Amino acid sequence: MFTITLMYVGGFIYLQHPLQPTIRNMSAAQAPPRPLIAVCQMTSTSNKEKNLSTCSQLIREAASRSACMVFLPEACDYIGSNTEETLSLAEPLDGDLMQRYADLARECGVWLSLGGFHEKGASWDRDRRISNAHVILDDTGHVVSVYRKTHLFDVDLQSGVSLKESSFTIPGAELVAPVSTPAGKVGLAVCYDLRFPEMSLALSREGAEILTYPSAFTVTTGLAHWEVLLRSRAIENQCYVVAAAQTGAHNQRRTSFGHAMVVDPWGVVIAQCQDGVGLCYAEINLPYLHRVRQEMPVRCHRRADLYGDVTRETPG
Repeated sequence: MFTITLMYVGGFIYLQHPLQPTIRNMSAAQAPPRPLIAVCQMTSTSNKEKNLSTCSQLIREAASRSACMVFLPEACDYIGSNTEETLSLAEPLDGDLMQRYADLARECGVWLSLGGFHEKGASWDRDRRISNAHVILDDTGHVVSVYRKTHLFDVDLQSGVSLKESSFTIPGAELVAPVSTPAGKVGLAVCYDLRFPEMSLALSREGAEILTYPSAFTVTTGLAHWEVLLRSRAIENQCYVVAAAQTGAHNQRRTSFGHAMVVDPWGVVIAQCQDGVGLCYAEINLPYLHRVRQEMPVRCHRRADLYGDVTRETPG
């Protein structure tokens, strides 16, 4: 039988479980410093100025708590009420809005994960579609990595959820290498990518210690799958999983599930936002991550030589 203990330390609730290094009886002077991250939850609309104001408030609050990196959700720039509006509001990565995010990162001295920026790219004049770009800015405001969402959300559920992202979005052509940040090596993904474990395994093989899934999950899919998918990606990759989220009603046609959270490499939810706009915080304990990997060396046990080659024996 495992014993899970709730501990209150330094203003945060921690879940203590068997493999976690104990922090009981450890003074602040003895405890090794651990990077603090902030994970945002917001309700974007088509009002880009209002959305930027919300992001600015969240980032400044996180910086005041000494977070080294702030994670913003998919569509942190805006959510349009229809395809035409979504396309009309898009900007290039060297446009005014991205520059204002860069200024904010530099002013606050934090790294930013802009989890889904509507990018008007080089192919705009040809096919009138945009990219769903996950952009990482360092604390000087420079773009250090861009991942363009590869798995597009094209669904039509009986519950009424219907969206065809490919009608206005270009699928990304490649994964990008994990980014070295003050919090650890971050593997970039966006929302629907969460459902494809092959992607997370590829990123973890390349050294990712943190997998991030900025999202705008629907209420229907969020209720059924959000937490279990995030915990699964954490467990199978022995990584931290960070998931900033959209929440609430964006317009008359679209509502998001929320529940932004952080999951540790043992699969425990260590931070989660309540309803509405807000932040949750988590310390990234990389020595603990490496201990989990050492004590249960899943990576060494994988039989990559077998996967994809299933033998079909003929009966008799």
